[in-house]
Parts: sequence; C-alpha cells; structure tokens
Amino acid sequence: MSRHPQPPMTVLISGASIAGPALAYWLGRHGFRPTVVEIAPALRAGGQAVDFRGDTHLTVLERMGILDTLRRIQTGGSPMTFVDQDDNELLHLPAEFAGGDIEVLRGDLSRVLYEASRPTTEYVFGDSVTGLTETATAVQVTFRHSPLRTFDLVIGADGLHSHIRRLAFGPEEQYVTHLGYHAASWSLPTRLDLPRPGSTGYNAPGRLASATADRAFFVFASPAVSYDRHDQHAQKEHITRAFSPLPWKTRELLATLHEVPDLYFDSISRADVDTWSAGRVALVGDAACGATIGGMGTGTGIVAAYVLASELARTPGNHRAAFARYESLVRPYAENCQRGGDRTGPFLAPATRLGLRLRNTILSRPRCLAWMLKQGQKVSTLALPEYPAHTGASAHTP
Repeated sequence: MSRHPQPPMTVLISGASIAGPALAYWLGRHGFRPTVVEIAPALRAGGQAVDFRGDTHLTVLERMGILDTLRRIQTGGSPMTFVDQDDNELLHLPAEFAGGDIEVLRGDLSRVLYEASRPTTEYVFGDSVTGLTETATAVQVTFRHSPLRTFDLVIGADGLHSHIRRLAFGPEEQYVTHLGYHAASWSLPTRLDLPRPGSTGYNAPGRLASATADRAFFVFASPAVSYDRHDQHAQKEHITRAFSPLPWKTRELLATLHEVPDLYFDSISRADVDTWSAGRVALVGDAACGATIGGMGTGTGIVAAYVLASELARTPGNHRAAFARYESLVRPYAENCQRGGDRTGPFLAPATRLGLRLRNTILSRPRCLAWMLKQGQKVSTLALPEYPAHTGASAHTP
C-alpha cells in the first residue's frame, strides 16, 4: 500500500523588510511553504543605506545568488565628515568605515530579497497578526483583516518592536532597553548642494544634525519618551524642539521635515531575549537580538535567516531541536555584533564638548581608524556550517 507524501510544512513569517524575505527565500529553497505578512501596504522604498562586511556576510549573499546583483546597485559607500558651524572640516571618515564591503539602500535590498523569494513565497501586505494559539500540531493565527489560518510554525522577523515577540513572549518592556538616544531620518524634497560626498554633520553636545544630498539624519540624547509610533506630527515636533537652536544647516533641514511623508523616528535601543523560541514560534533578526543602529543588524539578520531555515531543513520533523541548534550557533555571534549598537549614540553625538574633541582627535589618527575597521571585520565573522543546497523538506512536525 503506497504512502501519500506529506504536504510541505507551512511557515508564517511576520515582517517583509530584510530578515523575513531572506528567511522565506531559504525556506522555499528547502521545500517549505512560507507566507510573509507585512503591515505596510507595499515594500518600503528608499531609506538609509545598510552595509555588509566580512566573509560571513558575503558568503551568505553569494549562496543566495544575490551578491552580484547587490554589487551592481551598491552606493559605493558613504564617507562621513563632521564640521563646525562654519563648515570647516573637523573629522573625515572614509567610505569603508560606515559602508563596509557593500553598501546598498535598505529599500533596494528589500526589493532584491523580495524578488528572490517571491517564486516560492506567498506575500500578504497591509495586514498583521492579532493572535496566536498553539495546538499540539500547529499554530492558529488570527489577522487584522484576513480570516483565521493555521501554520506549522510562526517566525517573528518584525524588528526591534516585534509584534510576534509581544504576542508569544511578553510585553516589549521586558526585552527592549533604551540606550539614551533617539534617531530620525527623512528624505529631502530637493537635493542639497553639499561640497563633500557622503554625509556631512554638525555636532553640539548630545546632538548630531547631518545630511547627504538627498536625506537628513539626526541623532540626539534623550530619555525614553512615550509617543505614538504612527503619529508623525508629534514626532516631528519632538525633533524640532531638540534641534531648533542649532546653527549650521540645521534650520534649513528642519524646515523640510514638515513636508515629508517618510519620516523614520525611533529610540536607539537594544533587544535582549532570554530564549529565541517558544513552542512553535521563533524570532529572527532584530526581534531576537537587535540594536536600532550600529549593531550590524542587516548582516546578522541575513546570516540568522540562513542558519534558521537550514537547521529546520535538517530535521523538519523536530522544530524544537532545530530552534535550539539555530540559537546555539547564532546567539554568540549576534550578541557580539549587537554590542556595537550600545556605542552608536555616544559615537555619533557625544554628550560633552570634551567627548566631541576626543572622538575627533582619536579617529583622525590612521592607526586608530585601521584598528577599528579590523575589529569590525572580526566581530562580523562566524564559522558557517556547510548545509546542503536543497533538502526538499516536506514532513510536518509532530
């Protein structure tokens, strides 16, 4: 008597930015049936530049088959220059300091990952998960708009403020630590005529106002504040109050803030989760071990997605063992990368004039700069296991 083949395992992924589509790509390649749900109505375009650095990041991108594509659309790196109020240069950091080996715009990377994963992935935009009920064999998922569905596994790839983590693990306050700063970024309605390539920024103690030709980026020291993450008017007022007295081009940049629809505003924070899985639900990327800026979150998310999907494919009938192996392999690596996020605020906007002078003096020394670049390469290195390219995973987990 012949046995009927088991249907592919179904996996719901929340979040269509970076880690979510990367995980969907690898799951589809291994024979799973991934679905990605994203609260935004479409892929988010534009955004800040993100980077990859070191052999580990590049190896995963190459195994995905997207390395050459990213090289074709890379920005070429973004040097950083810090100036005084009269635009005199105080510190210049070369493109490789901020841009790594490959730098691309976040929106471009998201689009490449989406296109790579789309042949084997169902995407649902403009919706979000509202409830998770785990049974002995699956997870029943309710949505804001879609009808109830059942999946074998659920993965939260929805960032530092993960909704899946909140539903399956507990409130955000248990896992996210404010690091004393906020950051804001928005596109400029007209291109600035800047005398230098990359970004140019002006510091006052605890504040940075900077811009590229087409985007503003502000960082400022601030205690944690309560705000509606969807109320951009209130966020714009908060930024304006923090920066309105500053000289340089600050007033000109603030004047554009009230015209733009694409403001990014968030605290600089860190997520620390004791265990990255709970039953049939797991976390990947910033939802598990993230930092708002400076924690190499993009590269770490790509690597973590590769390992998670590959470990699930190794034992498709035992998700618990796969989740445990994934966390054991990736956690020490991700935590090392994440520590860079603790230093981001104090580096970009030192709290005192002495701190500003020390940063500018130390990083003006080529030997110090070379040492920091080398440390970044070391932190971003992980000995990747050799996984088969395709396993055709199909069995349901018990």
